[in-house]
Amino acid sequence: LQVPHAPSQPLASNESKRFTNKHSKKALKASLTLGILLGMFFVAWLPFFVTNVAQAICGCVPAGFFDVLTWLGYCNSTMNPIIYPLFMRDFKRAMGKFLPCCRRPAEPRPSAISLSMRNSHSGPRAPTSLKNVL
Repeated sequence: LQVPHAPSQPLASNESKRFTNKHSKKALKASLTLGILLGMFFVAWLPFFVTNVAQAICGCVPAGFFDVLTWLGYCNSTMNPIIYPLFMRDFKRAMGKFLPCCRRPAEPRPSAISLSMRNSHSGPRAPTSLKNVL
């Protein structure tokens, strides 16, 4: 017995390919961002940690060199807030909502109450007193 193919299968196949392709691009971009962040982390902090171990074993590392490597690590930590907005659109949008320098004129800053209500997944509640709860 042969089961006839439904005419909607090629459409579903095209949609699934487009869906897969879209998510593949997002996964590739996320991998690239993660690779850049981790690469910068290792380049900045690995010499510090290797030098730290060498200093503990032989005590042969000059203090000035150790300070330079420490500041290299600090510079890496300073670069993270710059790297995230460059590569992550969602991060950029979220920061734009809360930083006055990045906000668009049409976007009012949300109040803390509206954020709380939005994150709680509920609407306004009637005031409750301790007597009503007990």
